[in-house]
Amino acid sequence: MASILKVDTITGVTTAGSISVTGEGNSTTTNLQQGLAKAWWSLNGTGTIAGRDSFNVSSFDDVSTGLYDANYTNAMANGNYAFQGTTGIASNTAYVFAYNSSAAPSTADVRFGCETSNNATLQDQSYVFGTISGDLA
Repeated sequence: MASILKVDTITGVTTAGSISVTGEGNSTTTNLQQGLAKAWWSLNGTGTIAGRDSFNVSSFDDVSTGLYDANYTNAMANGNYAFQGTTGIASNTAYVFAYNSSAAPSTADVRFGCETSNNATLQDQSYVFGTISGDLA
């Protein structure tokens, strides 16, 4: 028979902020907190930019054409987190979505941009999606 567990808070016994979960095959454990996305977003990056939906993102800045900042609600522990993202494709031109090296990732925000694949020109995009994985402060 299946079980249902209903709780509001899960806390580790040894360390309150660390929960280990047994992985596939029952031979390894995974730290639950390390495996969770710490921030994500769906952004309309054209015109007056606007977040469609997000988690742990307080606001977005329109830095310039095709260049944006996502500002975190809760800070990251450091700037050494992983950043993944994607955007759309139009008129047979792929758009590259990447961390923008003009501003190093910080504990408060990350700068990212959308470029055309054929000439690396920054360009606003209607659909811009991002995810942050790492440690919260």
